[in-house]
Order: sequence, then C-alpha cells, then structure tokens
Amino acid sequence: MSLIGRITRPGSKRLLAIDGGGIRGILALEILQRIEDLLRPDGDGGRFRLAHYFDYIAGTSTGGIIAAGLSMGMSVTEILDFYETCGTQMFVRAKLLERLRYKFDSEPLALKLKEVFGSDTTLGSAKLKTLLLLVMRNASTDSPWPLSNNPYGKYNDPTRFDDNSKIPLWQLVRASTAAPTYFPPEVIVLPGETEAKSKQFVFVDGGVTMYNNPTFQMFLMATVDRYWARKPDACWQSGADQMLIVSVGTGTSPDVRAGLDPNDMNLLFNATAIPSALMFAASNEQDLLCRVFGDCRAGEPIDREIGDLLGSVGPLARETKLFTYARYNAELSRAGLDALGLPYIKPENVQKMDAIDGMSDLREVGRKAAGRVKKEHFSGF
Repeated sequence: MSLIGRITRPGSKRLLAIDGGGIRGILALEILQRIEDLLRPDGDGGRFRLAHYFDYIAGTSTGGIIAAGLSMGMSVTEILDFYETCGTQMFVRAKLLERLRYKFDSEPLALKLKEVFGSDTTLGSAKLKTLLLLVMRNASTDSPWPLSNNPYGKYNDPTRFDDNSKIPLWQLVRASTAAPTYFPPEVIVLPGETEAKSKQFVFVDGGVTMYNNPTFQMFLMATVDRYWARKPDACWQSGADQMLIVSVGTGTSPDVRAGLDPNDMNLLFNATAIPSALMFAASNEQDLLCRVFGDCRAGEPIDREIGDLLGSVGPLARETKLFTYARYNAELSRAGLDALGLPYIKPENVQKMDAIDGMSDLREVGRKAAGRVKKEHFSGF
C-alpha cells in the first residue's frame, strides 16, 4: 500500500515517538524490541516490523536515527546491530584544534547514515513506509524545524522550487543529531536554492528545541489541518478510541546538587548545566501534556506531586480524552537504577550521551525498563 493510501484509510491510527539522547538510544531500542516482540503475530516467521503497526513515527537526534530506520522497515534487531557495530565509529574524536568547538568528527557518522539510508534516499522517498517526523533546530533562522514527509504538507509539494521532500534523508537525520559541543552543525542547501551562503541553512540537534521528546508535537502535526495544507480534510481524527500514542525515552538523569552554594553558579557552571536542565524540563513538559490530554495507560511518576496521572482527569473528562497514551522510560540516577534492580550499574557509566563504554549497561537498563511494557497497553489498537 502506498503512503497516501495508508494515511488516508479509515480507522484508528497508531503513533510512535522516540526521544533524543545520543548513544542512550540503545536503551530505547531495548524497549522497542519488547514492543516489537509483543505485537508480532503468531506464526509470523520474523517478518513483522514496527512499520507494519505504527502509522506515524517521530524522533529527535538519536531518536531520529531510530525513527528513520523503523519507518524504512528495518527491524529493531537490525538497528540495534547498527548501534552495536557502529557506535564507536560514530563517536570519533575531532582533531585537537577542532575540539575547541566540538568533541567528535561528523564525517564517520555521515558516512554511516549514507550507508544505512542510502545517499539518494530523500525525505519523500517511497522507501518510507510510514509518516516520519524529524526534529532539528535551524540556527540560521533561530527556530525549531520539525520536518515531516506528509505528502500533503505545504513544503512537500513537488511543484514548489523549495520542496523539502527532495532533501536527502541521511542529511536530515545528521542535522537532527548535530548536538552542539558534540558534533559540528550540518549545512543544508534547500532544493531550488543556490550554493550561496545566504541560501544555506545551518542546522543543529533538535534536542536544543522544546521537542527533544517530540511526542506532543507529533500529535499536533497529525491532527492540525494546517500541517495537511494541500488536503486539510485528510488530517487525522483525535479521540481515545481513534489514536494510540506510544512514547519511548532514552533515560533521564536529573542531577541533584544537594548543598549547592549559589556562589558556585558561575558562567562555566551555567554553560554546562543549563542546556541539560532545559532539555530535561522540555521532555517532561511534552510527557505531561500527553498525560493530561490523553488517556494514560502506562508511565512512571513524573514527580511526587502529580504522580503518574494514570486514570486522571483535568481539563478534559475521561470520555473526551484526545488519544490513548503510553510512556516508557528509565531514570538513570542511583535511585532509579536501584528501583530497576540494577544496584551494580554505576550512573556515571550510562548517563552521558557519548557513553560508548557503557553500551552493555545501557542495554541491560533498557531490558529492565522494557519489562514495564504490557500487551494490554495496546488493546483496542
């Protein structure tokens, strides 16, 4: 079935979003493996893919790599193998002088993305089996850029000179993963433009927008008619019986600083602490919005005041919730790892976005977190 046929067919819709988080994406993949195993039909023979189940897949940064792979019909095992075999190759130290700007060289990652997705595969390629949302930040315009392959999107019109669907997929994924201080930015010349610097856009990681967790933005882009500009009546209908949204995190690591001295909060402290604090807060906000406006079936407590919000009501009564929702994640603090039954895993080994040496530990955390995924969370869909 064509993408247009799939997204316009009647019936409920199923959406999946994956957070950013560098190499911690391997944690999310273990959760996704559990979901794939639970949804696989009996006697399938290993042919089932999450792209067969989910109609819209979104991802930011490392979540963008995973989302693009899943949308192209890759199995979770295939993407896990990619992270296991290429993880160290993706994080190659930059030359000494370049480390004043970023830690790692972009070329090895770019080459791997070209290899996996194909250098000639575009955002509008028929190789994508689902709607796909990738989030990046356009540093040239100082704005978040959530880009989708929705064939009815305003800027996915093949008659336009600036048709986004012609942009190479690997380059958009690379742009979404260009975490400041980790990787250099990605420069993209939009279709129909010239090579002049004034016509180039400089992109960095979507994790430095409000959509490191892209779940609620994905919901908006699925249901708001302006995102379906060339066929507004094709936008998807909301409703707890019409839409299932599954959100998968890459682990959180709130940095508790007991006894912090205000005098320690100098420029260097703020430069290193504020970005991660904003990303953590933005991710929580996306999750909170989904739990308030959706009928939440699964999710760990957000904080001690509101808990997990399972079965809660708010501005919408239970019967008027906009979608059914499930959130799977793991806390990578000492307390969080202990709660998962992993007292022997050190938080510092799994918290960093470039924790290459901690990949085996991250996989173990992911498998433990995946135990929270239940088949009944998908009932009715």
